[in-house]
Amino acid sequence: MRAVHLMICIVLLASCTSQPCRESVEPEAVVLRVERLEQELFDSESSAEVEEFLQNNPDFAQLFLHSDQYPADSILANRMFGLIQNPSIDTLYQESVATFENFDDVVKTLEDGLGRLKVYYPNAPSPVVQTCVTGLYNDLFISNEHIMIGMDFFVGPNATYKPQQIPNYILQRYTIEHLAASILQFISSQYIAKSKGDAMLAEMIDYGKSYYLLGKILPCTPGNILIGYSKEEWEDIYENDAIIWANFVQNEWLFETDHTMKQRFLGERPNVYEIGDKCPGRIGRWVGWEIVEAYAERTGASVQDIMSETDFNKIFTESKYKPG
Repeated sequence: MRAVHLMICIVLLASCTSQPCRESVEPEAVVLRVERLEQELFDSESSAEVEEFLQNNPDFAQLFLHSDQYPADSILANRMFGLIQNPSIDTLYQESVATFENFDDVVKTLEDGLGRLKVYYPNAPSPVVQTCVTGLYNDLFISNEHIMIGMDFFVGPNATYKPQQIPNYILQRYTIEHLAASILQFISSQYIAKSKGDAMLAEMIDYGKSYYLLGKILPCTPGNILIGYSKEEWEDIYENDAIIWANFVQNEWLFETDHTMKQRFLGERPNVYEIGDKCPGRIGRWVGWEIVEAYAERTGASVQDIMSETDFNKIFTESKYKPG
């Protein structure tokens, strides 16, 4: 699977409190190897020790810190040593460590999620998990072999220092509670066959399949966390689901093929103003999820069959989706 650096626009972890767990399967046993690199890095007392750290962790150095862009490891080591000596970074480090004090809970959620994914897809990966603090340099790197986490990106709304390049409506999903679902959505996406066709409905249903699978492997994570909505947004869209659907049908958006138009309903935006000032961005993805849920309930199709189905019209027609 192609590895990417992920700016979270999706999106995770929470205990089952007000929402019941969804029906799912018992997970296979998965034990992930976890390497907490932040302490080793910040215990370095010289650039030479940082260089040794980089050499001892070559995958992390290359994939997360982009060491291959430097003529020599010593140059990156000097840069990193200067970073950890900066007084401001100590605040960032301490807040990151405090936030990740219960990281074992996230790891357990990842292990259970991957264990359920292996029930559906036996060759699903078990990546090595590495954490570190890099001065807000990088947030996530995910592949079948590695899950690398920049802890300082996920301190949450009370962080002293926040990433400046991420809009606030996206930044609200940069919390440790959202972390497991963001990671598992990316890993599980490789098992979803892309629908044939350029219509917005095809992309809506592909997103819907992604959230449906994520809900199956994280059955006790609330739906609003899976998709990255606040509780208020989640409640609002269900209260207004009939209005949202009527807008899609009456304005004939479902079969829109213009990329710019599709992005208004599928892409990252604070709100979808075409529907209403309080309608959250990516609403087309949520509608697609509702269609796939309706299809699964009505047809009894297996998870694997739903993920491999490329005929979006079949899913839409047989779902008989109609909210309200």
